Amino acid sequence: MNYLYKCFNCSKEISSNVIEKEFHYLCPACGRAERNKPLEGVLTVEYDYFELKRKLSREDFFKLPPGKFWLYPDLWPVNFQNFNSEQLIKLSLPSDQLLKYKIDGRDLWLFDETRNPTLSYKDRASSLVALKALQLGITEIAAASTGNAGSSIAGICARLGLRSHIFVPSAIPEAKRIQIQSFGSNLYVVAGSYDDAFDLCLEAATFNNWYNRNTAYNPFTIEGKKSAAFDIFISTQGNIPDIIFVPVGDGVIISGIYKGFTELLKMGWIEKLPKLIAVQSIGSNALVRFLETGVFNFQVANTIADSISAGAPRNLYMAADSVNKTNGKAISVTDDQIFSAQKIIAEKFGILAEPSSAASLAGYIKMDDLGEISKREKVLLLITGNGLKDISALDKWNNKPGAKTSSRWKESFGLK
Repeated sequence: MNYLYKCFNCSKEISSNVIEKEFHYLCPACGRAERNKPLEGVLTVEYDYFELKRKLSREDFFKLPPGKFWLYPDLWPVNFQNFNSEQLIKLSLPSDQLLKYKIDGRDLWLFDETRNPTLSYKDRASSLVALKALQLGITEIAAASTGNAGSSIAGICARLGLRSHIFVPSAIPEAKRIQIQSFGSNLYVVAGSYDDAFDLCLEAATFNNWYNRNTAYNPFTIEGKKSAAFDIFISTQGNIPDIIFVPVGDGVIISGIYKGFTELLKMGWIEKLPKLIAVQSIGSNALVRFLETGVFNFQVANTIADSISAGAPRNLYMAADSVNKTNGKAISVTDDQIFSAQKIIAEKFGILAEPSSAASLAGYIKMDDLGEISKREKVLLLITGNGLKDISALDKWNNKPGAKTSSRWKESFGLK
């Protein structure tokens, strides 16, 4: 396996032996995890792309089924020979996630992650993290989460026989809390924000020698999330979208998507990168503000879209780079616009999306109304989590119906 780690901030390249045997998560030279601030020294996994281009075939890649990342082992920093097929098949994603719909006469692709093993995009990262932990001989994994990352690693750990420790803010949606507990995880509810849970998880995991899945802090969270780019590439047979709308909280999904498409570009399999549009709630829009001013200022996040609620996005700098390098942009939408989009996705497309996922459609509608999307451009929306993970959000626009007796219903239908 030929790969190394590279620091996003100082560009230092570090061997995999140093990072993995000494259990570094951030750059040993400049890495910092400070309270209410984005991470410094986030690491990415880098490969010999010249060698990959020589070794791998674009045509053979198209023959692979989406949703089974271990079938192209050269693009991952995990030795899959350590695992049997039964372990790997438990991590399979649906092969039919790319769906086409029409809205206002335009064809839209939806990338539907709501049917993943624990019903969210986070399974892509959790699967890689869990496999790496097993390869390193680790049996306990910790994570801080607003809900989805926690339920994801809890479920994946349950499938692979690992133990999980999940730190969540007290505002976690009840459905996500119950999901985490149902997977047998050790749950620690923090009276505070997600940022508070993140910091506590760092300390507790270090003290107890648990493997840490915290988003961006563990480079495999970024690495795992690049797999969607490969699945999109396979599903479209290389006819990739021009624009992808991505809900953004901590900034790891958009960074992973960017990395995946960048690797396809480096291997010469695509000619250009899709524009990445980062969509945030106006109550949690640190990336939007950072791209406008070049300065990060911490503000407490406040949005119904809990999965993209982050006052201090841990992967802010890499997310901003992903937007800039693709000629994309970051936009804010209101919670009301998110609710409206959630309703459209349910009623027009038959998909229950949680609020953070609906933000992608809200962002598309906003840009389209402003005339910023050409009719010729192929558009894809990431739908990153299932609506059943947050029933309270669905309650906001679904009134509870009153009950009537059978005879009263018959009267209303005009039946005798």
